[in-house]
Amino acid sequence: MVSEEDAPVSSEEEKNKALVRRFWEAQAHADLDTLDELLASDFVDHSAFAGQEPGREGYKQQIAEQHAALSDVRSIIEDQVAKGDKVVTRITWRSIHDRGEYFGLMPRGKEVMVTAMAMHRIVGGKIAEEWSEDSGSAEVAQAHLDQEIRERERVEQDLRVARSIQQASLPKEVPELEGWQISPYYQPAREVGGDFYDFHLLPEDRLGLVVGDATGKGVPAALVMSTTCGMLRLAAQGSSSPGQMLRGVNEVLFGNIPSNMFVTCFYAILDPRNGRLRFANAGHDLPYLHRNGNAEELKARGMPLGLMPEMSYEEKETILHSGEAALLYSDGLVEAHNPKGEMFGFPRLRTIIAEHGENRSLGDLLLEELYSFTGERWEQEDDITLLTLRRSAPPSEAS
Repeated sequence: MVSEEDAPVSSEEEKNKALVRRFWEAQAHADLDTLDELLASDFVDHSAFAGQEPGREGYKQQIAEQHAALSDVRSIIEDQVAKGDKVVTRITWRSIHDRGEYFGLMPRGKEVMVTAMAMHRIVGGKIAEEWSEDSGSAEVAQAHLDQEIRERERVEQDLRVARSIQQASLPKEVPELEGWQISPYYQPAREVGGDFYDFHLLPEDRLGLVVGDATGKGVPAALVMSTTCGMLRLAAQGSSSPGQMLRGVNEVLFGNIPSNMFVTCFYAILDPRNGRLRFANAGHDLPYLHRNGNAEELKARGMPLGLMPEMSYEEKETILHSGEAALLYSDGLVEAHNPKGEMFGFPRLRTIIAEHGENRSLGDLLLEELYSFTGERWEQEDDITLLTLRRSAPPSEAS
């Protein structure tokens, strides 16, 4: 008695096997015309990829996209069995991924090997249906994992570079001025932004103070920030006018940073002998001055640096009296969010300064209020920079 496995294959079954072999060969050569000839008009791919258009056209499109990403595509039929109107094939595919994106993966220049089992139903000399399973999903998943690891390593390296650039640009020491307290605070976010602050020792014992923020994140922001710091230091050597300094730096920056980037910056010159503070602002968040139980804005008009050429910067001045303090800060403070999505905001900041501005540790108090507002699980979204300038009260008042 002859078993079903040993039963002779009919001539019709042989024709079906030959048709499927021709079908595989057409796939290997991206012969879409032959595929169009071999696939029934109502062909159904039961193993279609997510997002693939159903039917014959979607199947051909998928083959074309794979060949756009792969070169040297080869197939080896390892085994083939026909029974009735169905043909089952075990096949191995080899190719080189070197042309384009492949299932979300960028070209790697590596050989891709996929083993597959496929069953086709033949009706009237056409392939009407396909069911298939292959090892490609596992390989793609592993490749995605490898790519994610490489990308994570690249991002971490960029973060280290950005932090080192930023740290190298920040001042190493805080100037000591008799009768004044200068308290900087800087906390970078995990994805480093472009915050900076600096001090410039000027003629006649004056002091330049700057707080700024370059747009963007990572290495590009750090490079623009570092460039701006250097330009401001150079400009401070040749000008005693905050407005003129910002104007000169803006002209140079405009032609030397990417068009989609700019820098906000507040620059002030303090004469510690009389408390005179002259300042100009290039689009930065307005500093606050604590005076008589109020929080006054230090307003001066001006566009961000590097955004447009031939800009002018309004220059203003005020006098800091004994016990008064000015707070310079970056937007990482006011734009921090709590778990409800609410921003810390300018009104909250202004109220805290008005009510507690006489506190000698205003920066520490603000940070306590910030952490209380954002909660324990807060993930810092942006760099935070605070710079407090306080004129000491006379000994009789301090006591």
